[in-house]
Amino acid sequence: MIETSLLLGSFLVLILIGVPIAFALGISALLTASYTGLGPAMIVQRVGAGMQSFPLLAIPLFILAGAIMAKGGVARRIVDFAYIIVGPFPGGLAMVNCIDSMFFGGVSGSAVADISSTGPIMIPMMVQKGYDREFATALTVASSTQGIIIPPSHNMVIYAMVAGGVSIGKLFLAGYLPGFLMGGLLAVTCYFMALKRGYPREKRPPFRESLVIARDGLLSIFAAVIIVGGIAFGIFTATEASAVAVFYAAFLGLVVYREMRVRDLWPIFVDSVKTTAIVMLLIGCASGFAWMMTFLHVPTLVTQIFLSISDKPVVILFLINILLLFLGAIMDVAPLIVIVTPVLLPVVQAAGMNPVTFGIVLMVNMAVGLTTPPVGAGLFVGCTVGKTTMEKCTRSMLYLWPAMLIVLILTTYVSWMTTLLPDWIMP
Repeated sequence: MIETSLLLGSFLVLILIGVPIAFALGISALLTASYTGLGPAMIVQRVGAGMQSFPLLAIPLFILAGAIMAKGGVARRIVDFAYIIVGPFPGGLAMVNCIDSMFFGGVSGSAVADISSTGPIMIPMMVQKGYDREFATALTVASSTQGIIIPPSHNMVIYAMVAGGVSIGKLFLAGYLPGFLMGGLLAVTCYFMALKRGYPREKRPPFRESLVIARDGLLSIFAAVIIVGGIAFGIFTATEASAVAVFYAAFLGLVVYREMRVRDLWPIFVDSVKTTAIVMLLIGCASGFAWMMTFLHVPTLVTQIFLSISDKPVVILFLINILLLFLGAIMDVAPLIVIVTPVLLPVVQAAGMNPVTFGIVLMVNMAVGLTTPPVGAGLFVGCTVGKTTMEKCTRSMLYLWPAMLIVLILTTYVSWMTTLLPDWIMP
């Protein structure tokens, strides 16, 4: 208990005094290893081993593909495609915000990329049409979280690596129904808010123009079909799929849409390398921290604690969701996945949940965490793009959180939502 208290206590203290989370994870693991006599070399080895995984090669490539799509005009064409589908409904522009994030999440795999690329388009457009700036920003943040649920999500790749042996293809397929449900429920919320507040309908473009918009939009969305379909049917691995995504995104931006030039690729490469370095450092330090917890038998202790509270799976899964929602509000997605997966996976398996379902439950919890203060990355980026404060945006999030929590409850307790597509396509 002394070693466990030192590990967790030092981590919390470092976080409270403002140490970056990656360094806090690494320092607390090093301190505990030194106290137990293992020595710092063991933690350094685990940090290196955590980053030396072949499936992790998919992460920088998916990040690069998302960046190219954001720069190459994919985001704008997806917005236009969503416009002709749901624009004529009451609150159509708000519903466009939900649907375009559903489509863009299926090609970028990143909530932050979604906010950064569609936010500058949608938020000013909604404000001009009479929507509250805070609601437009909050909706952009909430809908963007579909990016980590609908594949290809690089956070699913991280979970598959940490969980050990979980099929990335099955995880990708399992994310579709919960992701689409979240987008649908957010759109329904916008519909009723439009009726209450008098938000306008939008006019659909002329037929021929709509056909051109639909063609360009489907070309953009086809990236998701290539990636997930190729993995599901065994044409290529997740890592190879990420490389295909990069080439397809570059082909759209440079050749089809012609909104990029070859010289535009260099700054995209630089930004992607910076993002990848941050993510990989977090994964490495979190891997060392997670190994230290496993060495101290923390997963076994946590399992015993949950089972001592109740032996009913419904209660255990409810408590785990509460824990994940709290942790998601104070930690970033990647390190949280690496830390909690080895601790909580044995608990949920004891409660009868399979690893694929738990992976999606974890993603939905992280999606909610992206929208909650004080550390919600999506909320922070959204407020910057929307030019509003976190406090005002959070008040508008109160209208949108119920839809997200309904998806979380259904994903947790209705097992076929996450098993239907994987069992059908990849039995």
